Amino acid sequence: MVKTRAGIQSVEVGFALVDALARAPGPLMLRDLAAAAGMSAAKAHRYLVSFQRLGLVSQDAASARYDLGPAALRMGLAAITRLDAVKLARERMPALMQHIGHTLALAVWGNHGPTIVHWEESPQSVTVNLRLGDVMPLLSSATGRCFAAHVSREAIAPLLRAELARSRQLGRTDLPRNQAELGALLKDVRTHGMARVVDTLLPGIAGFCAPVFDFDGHMVLGIVAMGSVATVDTAWNGTVATALGQAARQLSHELGHTR
Repeated sequence: MVKTRAGIQSVEVGFALVDALARAPGPLMLRDLAAAAGMSAAKAHRYLVSFQRLGLVSQDAASARYDLGPAALRMGLAAITRLDAVKLARERMPALMQHIGHTLALAVWGNHGPTIVHWEESPQSVTVNLRLGDVMPLLSSATGRCFAAHVSREAIAPLLRAELARSRQLGRTDLPRNQAELGALLKDVRTHGMARVVDTLLPGIAGFCAPVFDFDGHMVLGIVAMGSVATVDTAWNGTVATALGQAARQLSHELGHTR
């Protein structure tokens, strides 16, 4: 059994008030804040007096409502500046790959588009001719589709126009060739919460890409899973998509995303 380390119970109890304020949509009256933290108003008030002195909590003189104070803001901003989304994601890759059983990758938005920055190859994987630093196409890769669905349209408009023109020239019916088809594709990505391709970018390869968002709702990276179409569960509610989606949502939560 894991030995529980001794702590200061009053600190843990008092933190419930700060946590309740952080989760609330706005300032709270004492009775509502106490109820959210699971304690009496009298007990909550004693903690709040100390938290006000420390700057963790502030109280509006006119409404008497409590909210997070300047010290809480400073700590939150400090935590945000120290977050490294790629580092956090890389730490989770080995366990996620063991669970999924397929090759994983991480991609970020680079100067030329979605760029592979980390690769975790499964021992049972098929050969995929991709390398670190490769820029993924927006229309034919799960990674590109995922970013295209969440990055601002202004940032990717020239790339999308070029790829749509290329799709028309090649006569590919499995890729969007106009704005209407593109809109339908990106809507599908947002609806499912991730992108999927099967035999689209590479023959015999299926891939998923789930978005990771930061505290401001911006997509900061994509978690990618890929493998042979013979072994990858390509269902939207299958093992690969489910595990990938859960990992991306958990990481987004840790980065401060609350939507």
